[in-house]
Amino acid sequence: MPARKSKKQKPSSPALKHLHKRFIEGDAEQEAAYEEHLANAEIARKLYDLRDKAGLSQRELAKLVGTSASVICRLEDADYNGHSLSMLQRIAAVLDKRVEIRFVPVRRKAQPA
Repeated sequence: MPARKSKKQKPSSPALKHLHKRFIEGDAEQEAAYEEHLANAEIARKLYDLRDKAGLSQRELAKLVGTSASVICRLEDADYNGHSLSMLQRIAAVLDKRVEIRFVPVRRKAQPA
């Protein structure tokens, strides 16, 4: 999976571009919610990919981590926003990985003078 670019991601299809421009672009609250959703979806996708690559079911991974399959299921849900660093580290450890967090600059539109 390619690394997430530091600039804000925008939809690529014409229909999604139209919806983004109409309902999100220019609204700071909507843009923040959109970016948060993208981050949650990326975490969920990466967790799923790691588990799948390891050849584990949600139940098998849960047993190795010491949690329930429903917790793993929630973590792999793009709409879930309760990811904890400690749980991500526990999952990474059983999959022989480590969690890396990066802080990248935010590009903001220039404010009119």
